[in-house]
Amino acid sequence: MPSIPQDLYPSEEDLLYEEEILRNPYSLKLWWRYLQARRESPFRKRSVLFERALKALPGSYKLWHRYLREKMEGVRGLPLTHSWYENLNNTFERALVTMHKMPRIWILYLQLLMDQKFLTRTRRTFDRALCSLPVTQHDRIWELYLKFVGQPGVPIETALRVYRRYLKFDPTHVEEFIDFLLESKLWQEGAVKLAQVLNDASFQSIKGKSRHQLWLELCNLLTVHAREVSGLQVDAIIRGGIRRFTDEVGRLWTSLADYYIRRSLFEKARDVFEEGMTSVTTVRDFSLIFDSYTQFEDSMLMAKIKALEDEDEEGADLKPQVNGAGGKDEKTKSRKSKTSKGNWESEILSDFWLNDANDIDLRLARFENLMDRRPELVSSVLLRQNPHNVHEWHKRVKLFENNPGRQILTYTEAVKTVDPFKAVGKPHTLWVAFAKLYEAHNDIVNAEKIFEKAVQVGFKAVDDLATVWCEWAEMLIRHKKFKGALKLMWRATTEPTLAVRRTIAASGEEPVQMKVFRSLKLWTFYVDLEESLGTLDGTRKLYERILDLKIATPQIILQYAYMLESNKFFEDAFKVYERGVQIFKYPHVREIWTTYLVKFVGRYGEKKLERARDLFEQAVEKVPAEDAKPLYLQYAKLEEQHGLDRHAMAVYERATKAVADNEKMSVYEIYIARAAELFGVPKTRKIYEMAIQSGLPDKDVKVMCMKYAELERNLGEIDRARAIYVHAAQMADPRSDSEFWSKWNDFEVQHGNEDTFREMLRIKRSVSASYSQMHFILPEYLMQREPGKVSLEEAVDTLKRAGVPEDEMAALERQIAPPRSPLKEGMRSLGFVSGGVEEQRETVTSRKAMNPEEIELQEDDEDDEGGEGENLDIAQKAVPDAVYGDLASKARELAKEEKREAETEEPLGALARLKRQKKQ
Repeated sequence: MPSIPQDLYPSEEDLLYEEEILRNPYSLKLWWRYLQARRESPFRKRSVLFERALKALPGSYKLWHRYLREKMEGVRGLPLTHSWYENLNNTFERALVTMHKMPRIWILYLQLLMDQKFLTRTRRTFDRALCSLPVTQHDRIWELYLKFVGQPGVPIETALRVYRRYLKFDPTHVEEFIDFLLESKLWQEGAVKLAQVLNDASFQSIKGKSRHQLWLELCNLLTVHAREVSGLQVDAIIRGGIRRFTDEVGRLWTSLADYYIRRSLFEKARDVFEEGMTSVTTVRDFSLIFDSYTQFEDSMLMAKIKALEDEDEEGADLKPQVNGAGGKDEKTKSRKSKTSKGNWESEILSDFWLNDANDIDLRLARFENLMDRRPELVSSVLLRQNPHNVHEWHKRVKLFENNPGRQILTYTEAVKTVDPFKAVGKPHTLWVAFAKLYEAHNDIVNAEKIFEKAVQVGFKAVDDLATVWCEWAEMLIRHKKFKGALKLMWRATTEPTLAVRRTIAASGEEPVQMKVFRSLKLWTFYVDLEESLGTLDGTRKLYERILDLKIATPQIILQYAYMLESNKFFEDAFKVYERGVQIFKYPHVREIWTTYLVKFVGRYGEKKLERARDLFEQAVEKVPAEDAKPLYLQYAKLEEQHGLDRHAMAVYERATKAVADNEKMSVYEIYIARAAELFGVPKTRKIYEMAIQSGLPDKDVKVMCMKYAELERNLGEIDRARAIYVHAAQMADPRSDSEFWSKWNDFEVQHGNEDTFREMLRIKRSVSASYSQMHFILPEYLMQREPGKVSLEEAVDTLKRAGVPEDEMAALERQIAPPRSPLKEGMRSLGFVSGGVEEQRETVTSRKAMNPEEIELQEDDEDDEGGEGENLDIAQKAVPDAVYGDLASKARELAKEEKREAETEEPLGALARLKRQKKQ
């Protein structure tokens, strides 16, 4: 018996632990505390302790696991052939006697064996582990098992058997098996397994792959490894994918063709390419197939050329040997050479032209034909997307521009395919173009047959059918068949009989053929044709028929009347105008009225003046404001030339009230110019006053006042001109309207004095303050308007709602102001004195009748010098009297004295107050 080394014996420090273990040798706690205390000891000594502990406690998982881990750490870094590895393996085997239900021990052992590259021992140990452990813990072993069989050096058959066993345990990991098969180049079994997966409707990929991706993988596998895979219906599988996955049609068609190419079935591959190009519905898929097809043809052509070149080179090398052989038949040698190459079929089929080896010309012609067919094939793809696309049909016809037979076939297919109610475009253009194709080849009979069929088609719109009738008639006209064209248009415009209409109404659907007789396009063409080729009576009947059908337009009325005038039927033409103005309303009747009045006045002039006046009165009776100006000016011109001047002035005055606001200014200018020319300049005063008070916008009123003031200045009425400037000043903001104030300034410099000039400056300050305070207080929506666009009344009303009290003087002026039409854009003209009409007004103090030519100067209170805007309530703070000293007491006495005078005397005017201030 070998002696135990001295260093392995317990030391004095271990005696305490040894005594406790002697007292209780089966306590795991004592043994573990002993091992922890000696964790720094050499492994050999710890190994003895582990062996003693495991001998006492062989079922302790904690001791075995710690012992095995330390032993594994001890062999780390040693070569695999070292004896310690076998000792460790034996230790694992001893541990598994009691720890065979512990998966962690098995895993450590299996990893150790895998590192040692013991294939058979490892495989058997895996099998033992699966037999020992419960099924619920097999997944931990299988993960390592699959990793083991995936290592290089493991036989493929062994791995296949392991994977098959694993799929019985967990069928959901079939994708891992398929990947393994493909990595192992087992294409046949991989394809079969992948097909089984796809046939299983309940299969769910654990890798997140869709059935679409699995289909594509199977198709790729079948095509790339076509020779290795057998037993599967590849054609049916790929075609099933084509029907199911429409977004990968082009790719699947190319895969199917590639499958046949790899099987050396080149003609079958061509058939697949052709079928794919004629079945896809998207240009993307077509482009994919076409590119693959052209690449295939090009590669086949290049391969054939190279093969012929190689044969020529071989023949050149063998020729000297054949000449030197002597006595042998060349045919026998060639047969032997062919037999040696394995081309035995070449002897049998050598006489057939289809087996000609030199078929480069055929292949080249096939390739060129494919490239030439590309536009036609693309057109077919687009028409498969939407067979009712009229534009694409026209483009397809243009592809066969030099082939009338193909064009006729294309048009025939188009008119049969296109549904008028689903068509994109105008379907009647196909029929028309079809007929014109026959016409271009001088086949009028067939062209008329096409038109005859076209007019029986149930188009969606009446205008389409009418266009076909017109095109038919134009074709007859081009070929000098005028009577036939007239007869055709009579047929097209004939109203269906009552019996036919009742029959159609009973069916529930009314085709366009029942409504085409009311088509204005047909009647317009018919009228033009009759007027050119027929008689006057026939043309008149057609026009009357149009009016009876109530499909006439203002243009038809004008054309009818012009035709009658051209043939000297003036009264009949005027009757047509009368019917037109009764049928149509504004704005459509505007051109009829204008032409009617011009023609009537031009023909009769002053001979039928009263009738012309009645016509004008009818024309302006219901005319809208935007169309009134031309009629009133035309009416006034009639009165000036053939009537009375005062009637013309009355018409102008009516025009100023009837026209739109933006045209009133121009009408007033014409009115004033004509009045000055006919009655003299003084007559225009009344018109100016009327214009100023008529409600014109502020900018127009201001311009009118400036013109009026210039007129009065030229007439020498300086005071009247100054009063007009005063009136217009309230509409001119000094900050933006410098032109007005500049003219007034020039006027005062030339015709005024110091008092009038100071009064102008005072008014200017007052107006400026009024505008500035108005913009300061008014709401935002009023301040955003243009300067001068805010009316005085609108501003005052807005200030009232805001809580600002109205100025007393302004309120008084609003009460005594004459009632006038409200202005849309401008401010009210307060205090304007008429120069031509005497007005009686009730004022606060009684006044006598004044001279109409005298300009009345309004009397303002002293507090009114600052304008309306200064009387607004503004927050103020009183200044202490101490600041002014003695001036404060004098000011209070002066204010009391002015108050007493104001109570006893009448209010003074602005001029009187100015003189009084000068005296003081």
